[in-house]
Amino acid sequence: MKLLMKKAVKAAVFTALTTLALTAFASAEGEIAIGAGCTTGTSLRLRSEPNTSASIVTTLNKSVAVALLDTSTPGWYKVDYNGNTGYMSSDYIAIDQDNLFTSYGRVPEGTVHVRAGASTDSASLATISAGTIVTVNGLVNGWYDVTCQYGTEGYIRSDLLVLTSNPTSSKGSSIVETAMKHLGTRYVYGGASAGGFDCSGFTMYIYKQFGYNLPHSATSQWLSGMGAKIYSISELQPGDLVFFNDPSRNAGKACSHAGIYIGNGQHIHASSSRGGGVIISDMTSGYYNTYFVGGLRLS
Repeated sequence: MKLLMKKAVKAAVFTALTTLALTAFASAEGEIAIGAGCTTGTSLRLRSEPNTSASIVTTLNKSVAVALLDTSTPGWYKVDYNGNTGYMSSDYIAIDQDNLFTSYGRVPEGTVHVRAGASTDSASLATISAGTIVTVNGLVNGWYDVTCQYGTEGYIRSDLLVLTSNPTSSKGSSIVETAMKHLGTRYVYGGASAGGFDCSGFTMYIYKQFGYNLPHSATSQWLSGMGAKIYSISELQPGDLVFFNDPSRNAGKACSHAGIYIGNGQHIHASSSRGGGVIISDMTSGYYNTYFVGGLRLS
């Protein structure tokens, strides 16, 4: 999805239109957006704190919209993308000066009102439920200007909607979002809980939350007979299971490692390598390209 910024020129000073006008909107659901930005690089790291030593929350690609939550830390912006909140270097975000842009938004939970104006006092035009995708046209005083699936236009408070580059509410994208929340979790042999995972324990744990009961081994998952098999990396879709095997080290096994494809040639997996745990790795070259066995599409 291409972000269409009308004036995406990064500003050294990001306006004071924000804090006084938006303080009244703070709520338990999340933080109000004070603006919007566009990422300008690939594989950008969203970190838990504003420093390069902080843990990585997730990675973002180029030209996606992010909600700006705080711009007061020199060199860093606090942002939210797809429900992931963290800090990103200001060098890689172009601020939209007019707050007019095109993106998608997803309701993360519950039911929200689409209102006639950017205020809780405005009439409710429609209600939409968790997982619903809308088109976001801009930001007005902490509210997203949105267009719903069937043409209703109105406003949703920004802490009740998350920006996303995915125009669909497919289960695959939800699987990826859930998996990404565990980025950085330590590797534990035999682990299948949020306290620690091995590779198949991680895939089993994530998919169980979507109603799938996978066995606890990479080979057993691959040979389970569930879903459709994919043998080309180029045909994978976000949320597909992916499997690998080096036959010189694992003779007799159908596969020895499993992960979840997240798009753009990358997968998230629980790695036993030094400094591993739940990490993101490239599949377009190197080990994971050479020893790719296939993918399994359950969703």
